[in-house]
Amino acid sequence: MRLQYFYFTLFSLFFFSSTIHAQNFAIVEKLSTQFPDSAYNLLKSYLNVAKNKQQKVVEAKCLQQMGQILFHRSNYTAAIDHLLEAEKIFVDEKQWLSLAQNRNYIGNIYYYNKQPQKAILEFNEALILYKKIKHEKGIAETYGQIGHIYEKKLAYDSAYYFQKLALYHLLQQTDSTGLAKIYENIGSIMEDKKQFDSAMFYYTYALQLNQRFNNQIAQLEIINNIGDVYRKTGNAVKGLYYSKLAMQLSLQLEEKYQLSSAYRDMARCFELLKQYDSAFFYTELGRSLLQDIYTTENSKQIALMQTLFDTEKKNTEIAKLNGERRISITITIATILVLLLLILLAWVINNKQKLKIKIEREINEANQQMLATQNGLLEAKLKNKELEETNLKQELEIKSKELSSHILHLIQKNEVLETLRNDLQELIKDEKRDQKKQIKQVLQKINFSFTQDTYWEEFRLIFDKVHQSFFSNLQKISTDLSATELRLLALIKMNLSSQDIATLLGITSDSLRVTRYRIKKKLKLHQEASLSTFIQSL
Repeated sequence: MRLQYFYFTLFSLFFFSSTIHAQNFAIVEKLSTQFPDSAYNLLKSYLNVAKNKQQKVVEAKCLQQMGQILFHRSNYTAAIDHLLEAEKIFVDEKQWLSLAQNRNYIGNIYYYNKQPQKAILEFNEALILYKKIKHEKGIAETYGQIGHIYEKKLAYDSAYYFQKLALYHLLQQTDSTGLAKIYENIGSIMEDKKQFDSAMFYYTYALQLNQRFNNQIAQLEIINNIGDVYRKTGNAVKGLYYSKLAMQLSLQLEEKYQLSSAYRDMARCFELLKQYDSAFFYTELGRSLLQDIYTTENSKQIALMQTLFDTEKKNTEIAKLNGERRISITITIATILVLLLLILLAWVINNKQKLKIKIEREINEANQQMLATQNGLLEAKLKNKELEETNLKQELEIKSKELSSHILHLIQKNEVLETLRNDLQELIKDEKRDQKKQIKQVLQKINFSFTQDTYWEEFRLIFDKVHQSFFSNLQKISTDLSATELRLLALIKMNLSSQDIATLLGITSDSLRVTRYRIKKKLKLHQEASLSTFIQSL
């Protein structure tokens, strides 16, 4: 308890300082092995300080160490949650080295949670980051982690390959402490493959490196492994020697796990030496110590869980109080805002109403002006229309008079020609042969004049102006109408008698009847229907 009090005193000094230093995390890391609940509380306090001071990186490192404590207490789910939260901050702050370490931590949790594939994915992500920042030590550690997974999967060739890669990168940095661990890993692979000479070589080299740097905990594990190799090769005496060395060092360092392992190895050696009493004695010592370890670990885990529970309970209560306070403040602010909005709304409505009345008045005035203008325009349009209609009527009357005059002229012309033709025909009947030739020529000229279209062209131009679209409407009904038939229909439209029409066309009444019959067929009229009535309806 004195040690715990000592660390709490140190924490108090650091907590009230203006900045959280790296030394704080080192102290907490040492504390976490013996007093995980106290370490967790320290980190929780650090986390609150970091949040208040907006120290994002420190906040992420607190979450990272809290995740590690939870991991060592086998609370994998909570550990992953803390590490993932830290990862988000490391990504936002572009802390690539810390992010790579974090992914290695997550990979370890997946490995111990029996999810090796996920672990390898995390290690590969960490490897990419380490390579990006060219961190050789990190690359080596990650390769070592991957090799360890393959070793546990009994894929010894792959395990050896990755440990060799790790060794290569460490040799670039001359990191002897890291080299010792890799040599130990390679020795473990050789031991699993029952290549005991190679295993002994790598274990011995790793032990020498750790002795050089006085890393006693690392030495302890390797001494145990060397004892195992001697025992597996049948040299129980040497195996017992190294197991006793491991036991003495474990007692000195108070490493209970390694002490339990040393007791079990000694029991196996005594069994090989057929000293069964000693074998039984050390087996029981190892079992008893292991039980104590589990009891102690369970107590620590329960204490940590209680701490977590209490912390979460306090956080929930604080959050609840803060929530209630926020709700109260929100309600007050909302009430003030509603009152302000109501006042603003009343002001807006009042102004809007005034503006609406003003706009309506202006619109009414504008509408009246527009109406007066429109009335003036309408009156002007009506006057113009009346003038146009008067002009059109006058023009139509003139054209009608022209048309009637033209028709009358044609009738008179044709009547004169008819008379001349009749007279000439009488002359032809006369027996005076010497006049026949000249009279025939005159008769031919007269007949030719009946076929001339000059007057009819002038007539059509005038007729089109008086009766617009008449001919086009006829063409829509029938396209087979000849020029003579069109002339006949135009004369019918003029309300001329059959006699006048025959005279104008220079045909007999019988020919006129035949022509009217053909026209009815082309216009698809019943033979009893009145052609004149149909034509007038166009």
